[in-house]
Amino acid sequence: MVFIMWIKDIKIKNFRNYKEEEINLSEGINLFYGDNAQGKTNIIEAIFLSGFGKSFRTNKEKEMILMNEQDALVEIDYKKIDREGKIKIHLGNKKELWINGVKIKKLSELLGKVNLVIFHPDDISIFKGNPQNRRRFLDIMISQLKPNYMHHLNLYLKTLEQRNNYLKQIKEENKDENLLDVWDEELIKHAIIIYQYRKEYIDKIREKIKGIHNEITNNKENIEIFYVSECETQEKYRKLLKERRKLDIIKGFTTKGIHRDDFYIELDEKKLDIYGSQGQHRTTILSLKLAELKIIEDEIGEKPILLLDDFMSELDQKRIKNFLDKIKNTQVIITCTEKINIENKKILIYNVKEGKIHKEEN
Repeated sequence: MVFIMWIKDIKIKNFRNYKEEEINLSEGINLFYGDNAQGKTNIIEAIFLSGFGKSFRTNKEKEMILMNEQDALVEIDYKKIDREGKIKIHLGNKKELWINGVKIKKLSELLGKVNLVIFHPDDISIFKGNPQNRRRFLDIMISQLKPNYMHHLNLYLKTLEQRNNYLKQIKEENKDENLLDVWDEELIKHAIIIYQYRKEYIDKIREKIKGIHNEITNNKENIEIFYVSECETQEKYRKLLKERRKLDIIKGFTTKGIHRDDFYIELDEKKLDIYGSQGQHRTTILSLKLAELKIIEDEIGEKPILLLDDFMSELDQKRIKNFLDKIKNTQVIITCTEKINIENKKILIYNVKEGKIHKEEN
């Protein structure tokens, strides 16, 4: 039996364009509709912040604080199989996080408390854009299931920054390049662990996405996913770092490593990013997100919460219903510009206007 994890309510204060709001949510579908730039996505962002401790829209926390205010507060109450919980995040001069009233020191302690799958408009171009977007997708999925992954990723990135700084010192100050061996070994140690996690979850996506995509496309397309990395073994990455050392010194940064990993998708043995139509990109990202949803469910035995930001604008009523039919018994939080009514679906509807949220009768 699969249980439903769900957020019962959200409280926000001085967050984005909201002065103060308290929103009650249902276990099923929750719809926030209104014109653009009214604050709908800010609700999704507040929930995402509660799950990951950071925004999916900005790296600047001050941007999330209401203009002319010094700090902001986000609180959620959630329910899981065996417990209820509360997460509180304070944004100000520094970020502070509490779980069930206890202040936490590490972001990794927050990961996995609530599991989320998010879909927003930029995801449509994930396969056309920078590899950084695809790595970020993997990082978000894996970190909430395996907090140790984010620990190693952060250590890798910190070491990478230190190595890059020393590369510049070698070039500008004639420092001893042999000292790079220290950073190389530290990079290698974390890179292999990150690679193993990423390969494991790419394999899991491959297993899930085939059946999902066949169903969405009525068996008209065969989908394959491929992971691209040059860090499969310590020996291979060590050799690569040595070979690239002179070039890295000239450029002033580390040109190879796990931070350059990527993955790509083929439909009927043709690369999606080169040959795929807009419609194929749309259905492929749907398949990818549904695969992510299923992987999380299998791993934790609970349905994760699905966040759909301005998702419905790309689909007609029939496709919306077909999609929602595939995610039964899941809490879904949707933002869109028009109010939608789906037959045989119980929906809690909120109208959003100028930073105010009004509950409507369905």
